[in-house]
Amino acid sequence: MRSSIERLRVNYARVSSGHVGQIVRAPKTSELIAAELRRQIVRGSVKAGEKLPPETELMAQFGVSRPTIREAFRILETEHLIVVRPGSRGGAQVVAPDVTVAARYFGLLLQLGGATIDDVYEARKVAEPVCAGLLALRRTEHDIADLAGVVAEIESAIEDRSVPDPVLWSRLTHRFHELIMERSGNKTLALQSAVLHDIVATHIELRVSRNFDETESPERFRRAVKSYKKLVSLVEERDADGAELLWRSHMESAGEFLLKDDLRDKPVVELFA
Repeated sequence: MRSSIERLRVNYARVSSGHVGQIVRAPKTSELIAAELRRQIVRGSVKAGEKLPPETELMAQFGVSRPTIREAFRILETEHLIVVRPGSRGGAQVVAPDVTVAARYFGLLLQLGGATIDDVYEARKVAEPVCAGLLALRRTEHDIADLAGVVAEIESAIEDRSVPDPVLWSRLTHRFHELIMERSGNKTLALQSAVLHDIVATHIELRVSRNFDETESPERFRRAVKSYKKLVSLVEERDADGAELLWRSHMESAGEFLLKDDLRDKPVVELFA
């Protein structure tokens, strides 16, 4: 009868058999155990706040030594899936995955790939209008209230000011964009929005903080608020086509403003320098 670790190796071999002509590195035993424990966490067999079985139990289950189990734990710790606490009451406790971890890695990949701000914004222009249409179809009263609440805060931010505080403006407007993605009902797009949050927010804050034309800037901010209000109205009416069309136009107009100078071709990495 095969041991647990032998079954893991067989399963890995089946998955890897499709890589014709490629040299596939055989995984270490600790990596196979980490992969199995990761599957249990992702599938919800072990939930956030619960503990993985004790080291001695896992040693017996997989037929391996304590250092191998601890190496598997270290792999999961680097992925921020568990926290290992010492002591008799300690052990490996599962933690909820943190989107900021994904954001750091994704941001790093964009930076290493030489992605520009224009590239990031182009992706948003493709995704957000579609999400606006989905939101109109799937929205709840709670969604409407949250969107309207952010718009009220945005409107308040420009009252009695020619130009709003750049940090406050970027935070509030980005929250509005986030809500469109989050409440669209598409979990993949919602996660994409969360991952890109730091990059987009940093760029908007930098752009807004630069000097504005005194005669043009106030009207531009007022037009933005008008656009936000119109979208809320279309979403409330469940006008999916109208919401998508409006938001595509808004994103195009906003892009002309946000990317009209040297920031267009600025690599993502320079935003965090």
